[in-house]
Amino acid sequence: MIMKFMSSVLVVKDMKKSREFYEGFLNQKVQMDLGANVSYEGFALLTLERWTDFINKKKSDINLDKTNEVELYFEVLDYDKFLEKLKSEKNIELVHDTKEFPWGQRGIRFYDPDNHIVEVGETLESVVKKQLDDGMSVDEIIEKTGLPKEYIMEIKKN
Repeated sequence: MIMKFMSSVLVVKDMKKSREFYEGFLNQKVQMDLGANVSYEGFALLTLERWTDFINKKKSDINLDKTNEVELYFEVLDYDKFLEKLKSEKNIELVHDTKEFPWGQRGIRFYDPDNHIVEVGETLESVVKKQLDDGMSVDEIIEKTGLPKEYIMEIKKN
């Protein structure tokens, strides 16, 4: 039996508001729009009404409070430019401000309109480029990041 993973699904209260967030703010492109179900690359939005129909539950059985157990993760080439855009949005609540993780990558987490956590980090490629520019050797980058040598060498070559 062959099984293929298709998508993660986020249940949303207000599809219009969620689409504005994901398409407008995070620049995600719709792959398929079925009204109550909108698919993007790697995830989909599904209305609360449709979800309760799918799982045979009442709305009152569903908890859409901040759960803090799952996140959608995105990477961006120009992290600083993204931060400017994020900081200009007054209605986005941060989970935490920018952190630099032990491997050298910066990231920030915030809530979407339905309190799902979204993380945006700088690309690992840009992290490696920055480390190379700072004079780190390939072996030092491998030790710091845990990334494969082939990946680092490909970035160094370009």
